[in-house]
Order: sequence, then C-alpha cells, then structure tokens
Amino acid sequence: MQATAYTYDSDSRSGQVLLDDGTPLPFDAPAFDAGGLRLLRPGQRVRIETEGEGEARRITLVTLQTL
Repeated sequence: MQATAYTYDSDSRSGQVLLDDGTPLPFDAPAFDAGGLRLLRPGQRVRIETEGEGEARRITLVTLQTL
C-alpha cells in the first residue's frame, strides 16, 4: 500500500502517514526500523505494510516507494 509521509520525529523514530484517502495512520519505531530507513521527510511517498482492521489497523513496515 502507498501513502505520503506526514510527520516524523527522529528522536522517537515514529510519526504518521496519510493514506491516499487522506486518513492519517501512525507508525512506531519498530515499523520504521523494519524498513531500513535513516530519515523520513514530510511529503515523501512511502510504501507501508499493515495488519489488522479498522481502529486496530497498525503499520508494520515503512519504506520508500520505488518504481
């Protein structure tokens, strides 16, 4: 699934992405670390993996979107 980086805190390695429908979805340090990234800037296009449904949905991986 694709999304756009919305916020990122380098100290906690957590933040939020915006899904294509505009819904914000938070991610935590383990999801950020799983993607092997060092930094994330707001506006960057990312690929995410999630698990769960509805309010229980959580991001398990954040990485850069590549073609």
